[in-house]
Amino acid sequence: KMVAPILEELSKEYEGRLVIYKVDTDAEQELSAVFGIQSIPTLLFIDSEGEPMMQPGAFPKHIFKKIIEEKLLAPVKTEE
Repeated sequence: KMVAPILEELSKEYEGRLVIYKVDTDAEQELSAVFGIQSIPTLLFIDSEGEPMMQPGAFPKHIFKKIIEEKLLAPVKTEE
C-alpha cells in the first residue's frame, strides 16, 4: 500500500519513457505463480536490454528513481 502512491507518481514523471504495471496478485494467482512471487510487494524491473530483475520489498522514491535512471532508461549497449 505504501508503494502504490510512489509508483503512481513515477508513472506520471516518466510518462512516455517508462511503463509501470500493477498486478493484483489475489486476482492474478496464475501470473504470480509464473513469476514465483511469494511476498508483497514484489517488483519486476526489465531494463533496456530486456534483462529482468526481480526485487521483493519496498523502496523509498529516491531509490526507485536511481534504478529507473541507471538501469531502466540507460542506453542500450551495442557491440561494435
